[in-house]
Amino acid sequence: MRTGNEPLHARSPLKIRFGLIIWGLVWTVAGTVAFVMVGRPGWAAACATLAVVTLMDLAMVIRHIHQGPHYQPGKEIPPYEPDHGRNKALTRPRSSGPQGRAHP
Repeated sequence: MRTGNEPLHARSPLKIRFGLIIWGLVWTVAGTVAFVMVGRPGWAAACATLAVVTLMDLAMVIRHIHQGPHYQPGKEIPPYEPDHGRNKALTRPRSSGPQGRAHP
């Protein structure tokens, strides 16, 4: 079941993202330590950079979890009402085919 009218009000499964971030953080830190121990500073720097990016993503996800049901809806929060074509910014213009070209 959809939980939002994507892409305008898409909702993210933050608990799953939190778990995946922790998993990625474990691997990036382990990679950093392993590459430092075997004397590969370039690979260690790459893993450390990924760990920093992962930590920034973790901070954002934790912030959204703390902001409540707007970002982490429960079963008691109904889905957003679909757009029904009212938002013209999200609709593509319909083309009736190539215009101004001669067909052989």
